[in-house]
Amino acid sequence: MSLLERIKELGDIHGVDFIGVAGISQIKNEIREISGSLIYEFPRAISIGIVLQKDIVDLLKDRDTYENVLQYETHAYDVINNRLDNFASLVASIIQRSGYRVMPLPAAERIDSNRVCASLSHKVTARLAGFGWIGKNCLLINPSYGPRVRWTTVLTDAPFEENKEILESKCGSCNKCVKICPSQAILGRNYVENEPRDLRLDVKKCEDYFNSLKEEGKLQICGMCLYACPYGQRY
Repeated sequence: MSLLERIKELGDIHGVDFIGVAGISQIKNEIREISGSLIYEFPRAISIGIVLQKDIVDLLKDRDTYENVLQYETHAYDVINNRLDNFASLVASIIQRSGYRVMPLPAAERIDSNRVCASLSHKVTARLAGFGWIGKNCLLINPSYGPRVRWTTVLTDAPFEENKEILESKCGSCNKCVKICPSQAILGRNYVENEPRDLRLDVKKCEDYFNSLKEEGKLQICGMCLYACPYGQRY
């Protein structure tokens, strides 16, 4: 059994839905700009994804109910992110035992609060691994589950075969995420490789909305663009 097959077998045991390999040389400049030398030297990444429970996401249709929002925050965010981090750590240990370099990244931690970004976009890694495309909402849209998947990334120099097929965007003229966004932060532009995220998403509007929720004593949870996507609602 190959190293990647062992990792995928472990993923089945832990309820992980997606495990794939992405070559990240084409985004080296983006990585260096954000993260410096921390992760720049790794040539590829393992993209890891867990599908959110459908009934938990569907609670968002009634976000005025505190119990619904709490359920979503707990089981579609906190718990899933912990599962991703724990599994990424296990994967990293297995790869290191095999003699290769490895760097698991946090599932949901920022390193730049001004730009609201992590050291590497898990969504971009998932796209390069062949799991979907970047939607107008700047989330990874999987053909089967839409944006209802959370992702993390493990960087490595292990000689895994990299994905070669990048899926084309199928958002087309759909603007459901644009219309439902409570802060009007989604600008309705289809993803174009190497374009700045600011052309598709007004991050400040999004952040201001979350801050307003906090000031009102509410949980800082939105997820409406995730809920509204037709690809997610189909499953």
